Amino acid sequence: MIQKTVDNVSDALSGVTDTMTLMLGGFGLCGIPENAIKELVRLNIKELTCISNNAGVDDFGLGLLLQKKQIKKMISSYVGENEEFERQMLSGELDVELIPQGTLAERCRAAQGGFPAFYTPAGYGTEVADGKETREFNGKMYILEEAFKADFAFVKAWKGDEAGNLIFKGTARNFNPCMCGAAKITVAEVEELVPAGELDPNTIHIPGIFVQRIFQGERYEKRIEQRTVRKKI
Repeated sequence: MIQKTVDNVSDALSGVTDTMTLMLGGFGLCGIPENAIKELVRLNIKELTCISNNAGVDDFGLGLLLQKKQIKKMISSYVGENEEFERQMLSGELDVELIPQGTLAERCRAAQGGFPAFYTPAGYGTEVADGKETREFNGKMYILEEAFKADFAFVKAWKGDEAGNLIFKGTARNFNPCMCGAAKITVAEVEELVPAGELDPNTIHIPGIFVQRIFQGERYEKRIEQRTVRKKI
């Protein structure tokens, strides 16, 4: 069996260079590849195009890369919690492509499945459709959206094994599964790494064939982006 484990995050990011296009899993601050992001900051890799549902917050997640101006272009569906992102976008320092959330997920899945493009009704008649091919199906108009092309995908899972099989926990599942295998190289960081064969096959969400490198992460903060509590009675 092919062993896909690497010793640490430094080895996991081997080959990542300036100007690359990266996919990063997570939704808000839930299930983000914290170790990989911190290593990108440490390496000071620049001119990046990042594909992620959102851009983190000012001092955490992708916000750390924005602070050092390492991101050239951000492809997201929601960016409302990051003031530095807003500042860079409005000043023209950051190129931004905002797309419907479902389209973002499907462009990842299309890349994962090897499909070059797909038709979707989302965004027809808006700026989202500018410059894109449109076609009518059964009396309804659709936009042709192309699959993403990325160099690396960084995902975070709860548990994985040496063969790259992954299990996600709760809502941390979000965009992580559809980004696995959607780039030339998929790197998975996990909270717990176990020997191959230890995971129950019926609980595996992503088979190892979609993962090229896997390592056990450390010191996860797991911040809560928005906390809502009820008043004490």
